[in-house]
Amino acid sequence: MELAQVRLLVSDFAACYRFYADVLGLKPQSGATEGPYEKFSPATGSAGMALQDRAMMAEVLGELGDPVNGHRSLVVLRVDDLDAYCDEITSRGATLLHGPVPMTDRLRVAYLKDPEGNLVELQQWLLLRG
Repeated sequence: MELAQVRLLVSDFAACYRFYADVLGLKPQSGATEGPYEKFSPATGSAGMALQDRAMMAEVLGELGDPVNGHRSLVVLRVDDLDAYCDEITSRGATLLHGPVPMTDRLRVAYLKDPEGNLVELQQWLLLRG
């Protein structure tokens, strides 16, 4: 078995597309700015995530048409320099909810939300001290 991707179901596809592509700087696979599906990848690494139009999936599974309550996902992105990346994305319109702050002695984090309210954790791994 292989994990292919994690997919976020979104109602405002275009706004989420712009957030992940233009604000966070992830690379879209096809450029389908209006959806109903797009895969995004970072510049390095093999992990990927995708957006899918919630209404399209609600046609398959009716329960997905219900309003979304609370946080149902957390997208985690690792960056080399958290402070520089946060400066970069806030200059492109991102609003940080918390951080950058230490989470542990080996991890610094910052949090923001995408246009649908999905949480995004930005993390910087620190070298072991000692």
